[in-house]
Amino acid sequence: MAENQHSQPSEKQPGESTDSTPVLPRTYGSLLGSNTPPKMEWPELVGLTPAEAETKIKEDMPRVHIQVVQANSFVTMDFNQGRVRLFLDPSGKVQRLPRIG
Repeated sequence: MAENQHSQPSEKQPGESTDSTPVLPRTYGSLLGSNTPPKMEWPELVGLTPAEAETKIKEDMPRVHIQVVQANSFVTMDFNQGRVRLFLDPSGKVQRLPRIG
């Protein structure tokens, strides 16, 4: 006699995914393939000219707005994620750490 060879669904362990369950990437909220967070400050730009500093910042964040500020000038205290201020010393070089805000 031939035995019935019906396959029984196997018991799944908790946490196992099935073929119908979509698997979401673990990098939710960031670019796929990018494990580094976006850059928020540029310490390597202190001492450079504003043009050189702007070029390097635009390489990392192309859509950011650059504001060049002379030494001891008044600025607003609002936080803007699309802005980087370059504070210059009297000789025209970047004096303080450029950062987002």
